[in-house]
Amino acid sequence: MCDDDIHQGLVHDPRLSRRAFGLAAAGGLTLASASVHAAAAVTDTAVTIKTPDGEADAVLFHPAAKGKWPAVLIWTDVMGLRPVFEDMGRRLAAEGYVVLVPNPYYRVRKSPVVEGTFNFATPADREKLTPLRASITPEGTLRDAAAFLAFLDAQAVTDTKRKAGVQGYCMGGPLAFRTAAAVPDRIGAVASFHGGGLATDQPSSPHLLIPQTKAEYLIEIAANDDAKDPGAKARLKTAFAAAARPATVEVFEGADHGWTVRTSQVYNEAAAEKAWANLLALYKRAL
Repeated sequence: MCDDDIHQGLVHDPRLSRRAFGLAAAGGLTLASASVHAAAAVTDTAVTIKTPDGEADAVLFHPAAKGKWPAVLIWTDVMGLRPVFEDMGRRLAAEGYVVLVPNPYYRVRKSPVVEGTFNFATPADREKLTPLRASITPEGTLRDAAAFLAFLDAQAVTDTKRKAGVQGYCMGGPLAFRTAAAVPDRIGAVASFHGGGLATDQPSSPHLLIPQTKAEYLIEIAANDDAKDPGAKARLKTAFAAAARPATVEVFEGADHGWTVRTSQVYNEAAAEKAWANLLALYKRAL
């Protein structure tokens, strides 16, 4: 998980209200996007996925044209499934992928789990996340990952002959690692953006799963995450080398935790676009 003290300031999306989100999702409608990269000719559908632990709400995206495309699973940051992550899913689908963005907190609450403006500087706001975070466990993530990939592979538009990708943001970084270990024969690429706790001294540390995976990795580290734990990147590089897994591990100087998420106060467009280009290059190579 990501530490509260690494997050900075406000997270605000004027589209984020439970009623508006629910009405749009119920009809499978495209939410209005503030992004200049809003994708044309993409189909998006609200879906429910049965897992061993319940029913997960999610959104599925794919190109509207006829064809089959490789699958990608997106794990959100600590604030869960919301319009800004739908924007990412839609944008990626426009590049030629079948993309699933699930609500990681489905065991506790349907999305969106946080409404309106959220301020990490306010203890009352941070406390809203406590019961949500507690619902995510390493074991549960392995079950979820298998269910989500099975759902993607069951779609007529998914090219199951090609490897799948998984990407995670903030707390989603560790979940992406666990996904690669849960379905190693399916995942060909893993990307983490300002992921928290990727290489710790705990027996459940995500980096210990690297030998169980068969993917290529892209690890994009925020400057303030690196400042807090400068040894993490070396531990990751050592683990990748020992497992003979191809990996890029780099620190984005001047870009702080959350820099890739448009609604974050620390959003850095230039750095976010560079990270996005790196992601597309990874998927082009590995999927």
